[in-house]
Amino acid sequence: MANLDQDIEFDDSSGRLTFDFQGFLFKILNNWYYIAICIGVFLAIAHYNNVRKQNIYLLNALVSVESEQNPFFTTNTSISFNWGGVSGKLGKVMTTLATRSHNELVVDSLQFYKQYLRQGKYHLEDIYKASPYEVIIDKSQPQLLGIPLELKHIDATRFKLICDFEERQSVSGQRYSDRSRVGITVTPGIFEQTFVYGDSIRLPFFNAVVHKRQGATPKTSEQYFVRFLNFDGLVSSFQNSVNVNFFKGSSTVLSLSQSGTNKAKIVDYLNTTVAILRETELRAKNLYATNTIKFIDSTLGTVDDRLKDVNKEMDDFRASNKVFNVTEDISNTSQRLKDYESQLETERIKINYLNSLESYLQNKSDYTKIAAPTSVGITESGLLNSIGKLTGFAIERENQAKTAREGSILLKRLDAQIDSEKSVAFELINAARRGINLQLSSINSSIAKLEAELKKLPKEQQEFLKIQRRLNISQNAYNVYQAKRSEAAIVRAANVSDITMIDAAKDTGNRPVGPKTSLNYVIALLIGTLLPILFIFIRFILDYTISNSADVERLTKLPVIGLVGKYNHKNNLVAFEKPRSSVAEAFRAIRSSLQFIYKSQKDTDGAKTLMFTSSISGEGKTFCSINTATVYALSGKKTVLVGLDLRKPKISEDFEVKNDKGAVNYLINDSTLDDITHQTKIPNLDLILSGPIPPNPSELLMSERMAELVRALKAKYDMVILDSPPLGLVTDALELAQYADATIFMVRLNYTKKGMLSLINSKVKKGELKNVNLLLNFYRHKKGGGYGYGYGYGYGYGYGAYGDAYHENEKRGLWQRFKRLFKGKR
Repeated sequence: MANLDQDIEFDDSSGRLTFDFQGFLFKILNNWYYIAICIGVFLAIAHYNNVRKQNIYLLNALVSVESEQNPFFTTNTSISFNWGGVSGKLGKVMTTLATRSHNELVVDSLQFYKQYLRQGKYHLEDIYKASPYEVIIDKSQPQLLGIPLELKHIDATRFKLICDFEERQSVSGQRYSDRSRVGITVTPGIFEQTFVYGDSIRLPFFNAVVHKRQGATPKTSEQYFVRFLNFDGLVSSFQNSVNVNFFKGSSTVLSLSQSGTNKAKIVDYLNTTVAILRETELRAKNLYATNTIKFIDSTLGTVDDRLKDVNKEMDDFRASNKVFNVTEDISNTSQRLKDYESQLETERIKINYLNSLESYLQNKSDYTKIAAPTSVGITESGLLNSIGKLTGFAIERENQAKTAREGSILLKRLDAQIDSEKSVAFELINAARRGINLQLSSINSSIAKLEAELKKLPKEQQEFLKIQRRLNISQNAYNVYQAKRSEAAIVRAANVSDITMIDAAKDTGNRPVGPKTSLNYVIALLIGTLLPILFIFIRFILDYTISNSADVERLTKLPVIGLVGKYNHKNNLVAFEKPRSSVAEAFRAIRSSLQFIYKSQKDTDGAKTLMFTSSISGEGKTFCSINTATVYALSGKKTVLVGLDLRKPKISEDFEVKNDKGAVNYLINDSTLDDITHQTKIPNLDLILSGPIPPNPSELLMSERMAELVRALKAKYDMVILDSPPLGLVTDALELAQYADATIFMVRLNYTKKGMLSLINSKVKKGELKNVNLLLNFYRHKKGGGYGYGYGYGYGYGYGAYGDAYHENEKRGLWQRFKRLFKGKR
C-alpha cells in the first residue's frame, strides 16, 4: 500500500445510467409506515363506500324462440309464411329487446317512472311494491320531476304531502300521456299540505290520487316518498339493461338477465318485456293475414253491391215477363256458358290484383301492407315466395330502423335486398299476367261459341239466361271472397307466437351479486400499496443526491475511511465536549484508519498532513476537520488545524477567536507564524485561522510562502490538518493537494450530488489528487437497511456500532422517542 492510488481502478462505465434496485427496496422499507398509513386510509374509504352501497341482485328468465306452426296451416292455406327461419327470429328478438320503442312499452306498462322510496340509513331506498302507498296519477297533467315528494302518514284517513323546493322558483314537470316537458312555477321553501286518502289532488306539480295499499299501514317513524323520473331518460337507462345470451349452448333458447337493487322490479321488468315481445311478434306474424282481410273486405263491398244489382235486375225481369221453361240442351249450354263466365271473372280478378300489386310496388315504399296473392286465387309458388320475402325484408328493415342510423351498412344491405326482390317480383308478375291473358283468350273463344248457339233462342229467353248467368257469377264471386276471408280470419285467430316463456323470472331468495366488497378491499389494498411506492419511486428517480453507501460503491472505487452520524450539539466541538458519544468514536475510528494509510507510505517518519475538502459548501468539511484534529490532539499528538478556506472562513466561530489575523497575513509576509498561531482550550491543539478575506486567494495559496508555511508547521507539529475550500467550486484545494499526505473528500448523504463523485474520480485518475479517501457524513444506521460497509482495509464502522450502552448519546424528548419507535429504533 505504498501508493494507494495505484491500486484503484476506475470503471469508465460507472457514469452510465443504472437503477439501484437494492437502494430502491431499502427506500421502500424505510418508509413502510407511509405505506401502512395509505393502506389504512384506502381501506377505510373502501369500507365507507361498501357500507353505503345497496345490494345488487341478478335474476333471469328463459325464453324459447322457435317456428310455431299454425294448426290450421296446410299446403292450400298460404296466408301465413316463414319470416326467415329460427336464426332470423333470434336476431330480431335480440334487436327488439334493445330498441327504444320496445322499452318504452315496457316502462309505460309498468309505470317505472313512478318511484316509491323510503329513507334508509345512508340513502333513499327503492321499495317498489313494498310501499304502503299507491299513487294513481293523472297522465294528462304534469308531475314534478326529480324532487321527492314526502308522504307523511297522519291517521287512518289523512296524510301530509311535503316537498322542499329550497330556493327554486320554477321546477320541471312532465305529462306522461304525451311525454311533454313543462315548466312549473312554485313558491321557494317547503310546501306542506294535508290531504285525505282517496281524494283527487290537483296541484301545479302533482296531480294524482293517493291510496293506502290494502293491508298496509304506514309507519310514522319512517319517511316515505314518491318521485317521478324523466320518461326518456329512464327508457335510455333500461334500453341495454337486459343481457341476452344463449342458454347452455342451445340455439333456440335465450337467457334474459337483469341486475338491480330491487328484486321485485327486476322480476316484473323481465316478465313484462317477454310478454310485450310475444304480443309484438304475434302481431307481426298476423300482419300478412290482417292485410289480406283488409283487402278482401274492401273488394267484398263492391262484389256485394254488384250482386244486389243483379238480383234486382232478375226480380224486375220476372215481374215484367212470364215464367217459362227451357229445354235440357239449352239449360246445359247455359250452364257451360255460366262456368266459362265464372272462370273469366276469376281471371279478371287475378289480372286486376296483379296490376294493383305492380302499381303498389312501383309507387309505395312500405311493403308490409301487401295482401296475399292467394286471396284472389293466385297460387304460383314463385310469386308467393317472392312476395313473402319482400314483406319479410320490409318488416326487418322497419325493426332495424329503430336502432340503426339511416344510411348505415345494415339498412343499405336490406334496401339492396328489397330492390333485388322487387325486380324478381316484377318479372314474376309479368309472367303470371301473360299466363292469365292466354287463359282469358281461350275462355273468351269458348264463350263466343256458346253464345252463338243461344242466339237461336227467343229474345226473352236470351235475356233471362244472361241475367241468370250474371247472378250466378256474382253469387259465386261473393261466396269465394267470403271463403277467403274466413280462411284468413281462421289463420290469424289460430296463430301462436314463436316466443315462449320457459322459465319466468322469480324471486327465489337470490343472494346479492354486488357490490363486490372484497374486490373493493383488494383494490384499496393495491392502491394503498402502489400509490406510495409510486411516489417513493418518483422521488427516488428524481433524487440525484447520494443517499447511502451503496450509491458510493456504485459510483466510485475510492475507499471510504469512515462514517459520521448526525449529532445535535451547540457547536462543532463534539469530540472534545462529548468524548463518549458515537460521533467521537467515529472520529477515533477515522484516526485509526489514517494510521494504516500513513504507514503504507514510504516516508513514515515526521509530521503528517491531512487535507479536508468537499464538492460544495455545507457537506461538513469544517466539522470533520475540527473533530479529527481534536481526536489527534487528545491522543497526545501535537496538532495544528489550519483554516485555508480563504473565501468563506468558519472555524473561528467554534473556538470563539477573532478572525482578524491568520494565514493570509503570513502569506502576504505581514505576520510571523507565532503571530497567527492561537492556542485552544483543547490540549495539544493549536489553531491558525484564515484571516481577513483577500482579493486573490488562489495566488496566495500558489505562492512560495504557502510552501514555507507547510514546512514550518511540519517541523513544529506532529499532525497538520488543512481545512481547504470546496473542490467543486474553486481550484484552491488542488493547489493545496501537493502538501497533503492524505486527502479526505467529504460526502454528505442526501446532500452531495452523485455527479460530484465523477468529478473526484476524474481528478484522481488525472493524478491531480492522491491518497484520496471518502468520509460519509450525516450517516444514519437503519435496521435492515443494508448500510454495512467494507472499506478495503479490513476495518469498517457503522453509526452506533458499539451500542447506546457505551456511547453517551443525545437526550431524546418524548416526540423524538415516539418517532424513532415507529421507525424501528429503540
